[in-house]
Amino acid sequence: MAKEQGLSLVAVRRTSGDKMYDAIIFVVLTFIFIAVAYPLYFIIISSISDPVKVSSGQVIFWPQGFTPDGYKKVFENKMIVRGFLNSIWYSVLGVLINLAVTLPTAYALSRDDFFGRKIISFFYIITMFIGGGLIPTYLVIRDMGMLNTVWALVVPGAMGVYNMMVARTFFKTNIPSELLDAARIDGCGDTRFFVSIVLPISSAIIAILVLWCGVGHWNSYFSALIYIFSPEKQPLQIVLRSILLQNTDNLLGARTALLTAEAILERQRMEALKEMMKYSLIVVANLPVMILYPFIQKHFVKGVTVGSLKG
Repeated sequence: MAKEQGLSLVAVRRTSGDKMYDAIIFVVLTFIFIAVAYPLYFIIISSISDPVKVSSGQVIFWPQGFTPDGYKKVFENKMIVRGFLNSIWYSVLGVLINLAVTLPTAYALSRDDFFGRKIISFFYIITMFIGGGLIPTYLVIRDMGMLNTVWALVVPGAMGVYNMMVARTFFKTNIPSELLDAARIDGCGDTRFFVSIVLPISSAIIAILVLWCGVGHWNSYFSALIYIFSPEKQPLQIVLRSILLQNTDNLLGARTALLTAEAILERQRMEALKEMMKYSLIVVANLPVMILYPFIQKHFVKGVTVGSLKG
């Protein structure tokens, strides 16, 4: 009875101003959702629509002139398939290295009994403001024999200081010292405590690091452009750049040719192919991230909240 009265009081307290506030928030969030989701939706429907109708503005809410030719051209290209597989391998290896370096470091710096942790943290933070620059970094990678290898893409960025600080805050606020004391009484050492107890209860921060690091490696472009020379080792982003530049060069060459009937038809065909491949490549390049995110969304929200607001 008391519970029902409490609920009725809560219902009575909602005024017209509260309802107006809720309505405004709903409208604003709906607008933000549309502004964020519609560009992605437009790219998807454009990738399966007639490029002529896309260019003429006929494709707005629904596909027009359905055709999968863009995806066929993408997957017929061996360079794209090889670049796609390379990017998956680089991303997986890079994430594993990031976790292997970031998590132990963050846990060690979160311990109050770790000697010199403030000084070490200070030196880590300095690297967020001062960097060696491109040329010194290139010389170091060259002298270490990592040029044109996967290690040039995953080793220099193995430690993300911001990620480490978020993980450190998570460990500090979620791993009580009493838990370590109890484990030590049972004969558990620091390494075993970290592997057997800390990691299993840290799925939230592990999930967020996987997402952040994975997206970073997947979208990495500049490092591969500088350090990878062999076409068979290039990731997907470099392959996409090469294809778009090649299509642009072809189009520029077609514009300088005589505008015969055959040249006009060929230029139109090349422009249509470029449009189809452009949207299809965007979808293919973002597909792994779109597949990964729903599985770790709940951990992502929890990890961001705990790691950034507490401590």
